[in-house]
Amino acid sequence: MKLNKTLIAVIAVIVIICMWAASAYNSMVSEQEKATTALANVQSAYQRRADLIPNLVEVVKGYASHEKETLEGVVAARSKATQVTLDPANMTPEKLKEFQKAQGELGAALGRLIAIQENYPDLKANENFRDLQVQLEGTENRINEARNKFNGIVQQYNIVIRKFPKNILAGIFGFNTMDKFEAMAGAENAPEVNF
Repeated sequence: MKLNKTLIAVIAVIVIICMWAASAYNSMVSEQEKATTALANVQSAYQRRADLIPNLVEVVKGYASHEKETLEGVVAARSKATQVTLDPANMTPEKLKEFQKAQGELGAALGRLIAIQENYPDLKANENFRDLQVQLEGTENRINEARNKFNGIVQQYNIVIRKFPKNILAGIFGFNTMDKFEAMAGAENAPEVNF
C-alpha cells in the first residue's frame, strides 16, 4: 500500500514535470515564431524599397542623365542588397551585419539620388518623382517600424529562453538567442551630400 502511494506520487511528479516542459517548449516555439515572422516583415519592407527603386531611377534618368555615376551606384547597391538574404534558421551575427551593411549602402545611395532633385527644378516638380519620393519615404518609415518591432519581439524571445528554468530546456532543444538590428556605424552623423 505504501509502495503504491510512493509510485503514484512519483508518477504525479513526472507528469507535472512533463506538462511543464511541454508548456515551456511550446511557449519558446511561439516566441521564436513571432521573432521569425517579425524578421520576415523587415525583409518585406526592404523588398518594397528595392521594388520602388527601378521606377525612381527611370524618372530621374529622364531629367538627370549625366548623373550616371549616382544612378549606377543606386542600381549596384540595390542589386547587392537584394542578394543578401537572412535565413532565420541559420541567422548568425555576421549574416545580420552583412544584411544591415548592404541595406545601409542602399539607403545611402538612395539619399544621394533623392538629393539630386535640388539641382534639377524640373525633376523636383515632376509628379511621378514626387509620388515615388513619398512612397519611398513611407517605405523607410515602414522599415524603421518593422525593425523596431523585430527588436522588441527578439528581446522578449531572448528573455524567455534565458530565464531559469526554461534556459535548461532551451539548451536541450537548441533554442539560441537572436541578434537585434543595430544602427550602422556612423549613423549618428548626418549624411554629407556634395555635388
